[in-house]
Amino acid sequence: MTYYRPIAMTDPARPAGAHALAGGWCWFDRVEVLERGAARPGPVIPASDLPPETLDRLTASRAPLAGLTMDRPRLMGILNVTPDSFSDGGLFLAPEAALTQGRMMAGAGAEIIDIGGESTRPGSVEVPVDEEIARTAPVIAALRAGRIATRISIDTRKAAVARAALGAGADIVNDVSAFTFDPGLPGVVAATGAPVCLMHMIGTPQTMQDDPQYDDVLLDVYDHLEARIGVAEASGISRDRIMVDPGIGFGKTLAHNLDLIRGLSLFHGLGCPVLLGVSRKKFIGTIGGEAQADRRAPGSVAVALAGVAQGAQVLRVHDVWETRQALALWRSVTGEGA
Repeated sequence: MTYYRPIAMTDPARPAGAHALAGGWCWFDRVEVLERGAARPGPVIPASDLPPETLDRLTASRAPLAGLTMDRPRLMGILNVTPDSFSDGGLFLAPEAALTQGRMMAGAGAEIIDIGGESTRPGSVEVPVDEEIARTAPVIAALRAGRIATRISIDTRKAAVARAALGAGADIVNDVSAFTFDPGLPGVVAATGAPVCLMHMIGTPQTMQDDPQYDDVLLDVYDHLEARIGVAEASGISRDRIMVDPGIGFGKTLAHNLDLIRGLSLFHGLGCPVLLGVSRKKFIGTIGGEAQADRRAPGSVAVALAGVAQGAQVLRVHDVWETRQALALWRSVTGEGA
C-alpha cells in the first residue's frame, strides 16, 4: 500500500494551483510518498500526480462537528473529575470544583469541554461504570443548568457512561479505545447521532506502556484508525461524524510520539478532522527538562502549534487561556487572523 503525506504549508506566498488542506488554513502542492520498508524521508511528488480519490480526500472541507466548523483550530479543554489523573488528579473531583473549572475554561475560550471520570494515565485501572457515571453526568447536567453553551464531550470507553452523559447534555463521545473496549458503544453513538473521536491506543491504560512495539508507527497508527473508522461506519456512524486522534503517549515511546507529530499531516488522508492531544505529557517534560506536569504549559503550547501548522483541527489542552493566546498570535503572524 502507498501512503501520501501532504507537505503542509502556511506561507502567504502560495503558488497557483496549491490545494487547501482539508479545506482549512494550510495548503500543499507536494506530497511525500511513503511505503512500508522504504527509506525515510520518502520521495516527494507534485500534488497534481496524486490519484484523484486521494486528492479529493485530502482537500475536501471537513463537516462541522457538533456545530463547530473545522475551518480554524478549535480548543478542547480537559476537565478530569478523577482522583488520579497524571496532571490534575483530585483537583476537580468534587462536583463544585469541577463546575467552577468548567466555567473558567469556557470563559477562557474552550470551545469543547472534555469531561472524563476515569483516568487513562499509564498504569491506571478501570473504574466501575456506576462510579464513572456518578463522577461525570452530574457535572454535565450542572453545566447545562448553568446555561453554559460550550460543547461538551464525554471522555469514556463505556456505552453506559456515554449514554448517561449524552442524556445529561453532552454533545460528543471521545473514546480512547476507538470502540475496542465496549462493543455496545458504537450502537449508543449511532442511535444518538453524536459525533465521536476515535483514538489509537495499544492495549489498555494499565498495560499500554509495557514495551510498545511497531513495524512503522506512523503507518501502523494510520491503518488502525482507518480500520476503526470502518467499524464505526458499519455500525451506522457516517465518516462526517468521526474525528481521529493518533493517541500521543498512549502505548508510545518518546521516539514514537515524535514520529507521529512529525508525520501528523498524513492523517488528513482519513478524511476526518484530526485531534491532537499532547498537553503536559511525559515526553514534553523529558525533552523540556520539567518533571512537574503542571509546569509543562510552554512545551505543550509549542507542540500544539506544530500540530496546527500541519492542519490539526482540534487541540486537547489543560491550559486553555495560554493556548488560546499563543494560537491568536500564531494565526496573526501567519496571516490567518486572530
